Amino acid sequence: MTAAITLKGVRKEYGGFALEDIDLELPVGQVMGLVGVNGAGKSTIFRILMGLIQPDAGHAEVCGHRMPEGQVAAKREIGYASDDMRLYKGKSLRWHMNLVSSAFPGWDEPYAAQLLKRFELRADQAVGGFSHGQRVKALLLLSLARHPRLLLLDEPTTGLDPVARGEVLEAIAEVLHDENRSVLFSSHNTRDIEQISDSIAFLHRGRLVAVEDKESFLESWRRILCQGEWRDQIAEVPEMVSVRRNGSVIEMKVRDFHPGLTARLQRLGLAVNTVDRMDLEDIFIASIAAGDRQ
Repeated sequence: MTAAITLKGVRKEYGGFALEDIDLELPVGQVMGLVGVNGAGKSTIFRILMGLIQPDAGHAEVCGHRMPEGQVAAKREIGYASDDMRLYKGKSLRWHMNLVSSAFPGWDEPYAAQLLKRFELRADQAVGGFSHGQRVKALLLLSLARHPRLLLLDEPTTGLDPVARGEVLEAIAEVLHDENRSVLFSSHNTRDIEQISDSIAFLHRGRLVAVEDKESFLESWRRILCQGEWRDQIAEVPEMVSVRRNGSVIEMKVRDFHPGLTARLQRLGLAVNTVDRMDLEDIFIASIAAGDRQ
């Protein structure tokens, strides 16, 4: 399958931070969620993909264009929005729409009008009077109405109220009705990622600690609650990522779960009380904790 984004062996070090050996591929027509706490390296990856900074090693390709050499051609096909982007405060949203439409032939004015209505934005209002949520919606409108092949969205829902966040996520999901369009969406809010993503990449301290399709993540992890006496052999269970003991109660978080694991725990003298699926937030926390111990 053709890739919208390819990162191979990408490294970047500056300001006491290092992005290390990043291998990442986003197939065309999919949404990938890039999950990480603030300072994990998400924005650095976006800047490399936009050609704003050059990696110290490795290479990046966006829509078939090598970056940063091919950034001019690539940016014709990219819609980019981030929490730190700025608009001209004294100009209206309509002024910004006219500016973007003059630069990009693919601008879709009827679709832009639909987004204005959906986002409850006034085109004649100066953007300096917009709330944070309105500004995010305006940036998304300016990106989406161009019908870009690739959307790069760096923390677009940060600071939004639940209603505004839902509207933004719905608009992003709508983009994928066209199977030739792709989205890389970063957030530290795992609920947003879980809602719209096809695949997940966990980034921690400049390293990818896990990359997999979303359903595989959710299917392979379990929280197991057991009761019994602790034995050293329990700590050697290879699927176990973390364990917490409270008297005779033992809580485990495991990956690569399979039915035979419960039987193995029983042979170690444990009574298995419950086996529960984990949500993406729990999986992320367990994954980065495991990465810290390595």
